[in-house]
Amino acid sequence: MNSIRPKHPRLRLDENAYEQLRQTILKRDNWRCQFCGSIRNLQVHHKTFRSHLGDDSEENLITLCHRCHGRQHAISY
Repeated sequence: MNSIRPKHPRLRLDENAYEQLRQTILKRDNWRCQFCGSIRNLQVHHKTFRSHLGDDSEENLITLCHRCHGRQHAISY
């Protein structure tokens, strides 16, 4: 018999809390893209997308530049 486990509630922060977390991630990653090392046009990327039940947590976020962020989304779909 298959047992259905309850879904793990994902953490999604309000706008102000998310901005604080975003700044924490940028600082943690030394204000550099973690793929190419760029310091320009930085964005924070969810490793596991919110649409795939990824949450707003330090473990699920990484700093990427705009170009690498776009590439990551292109290969993830």
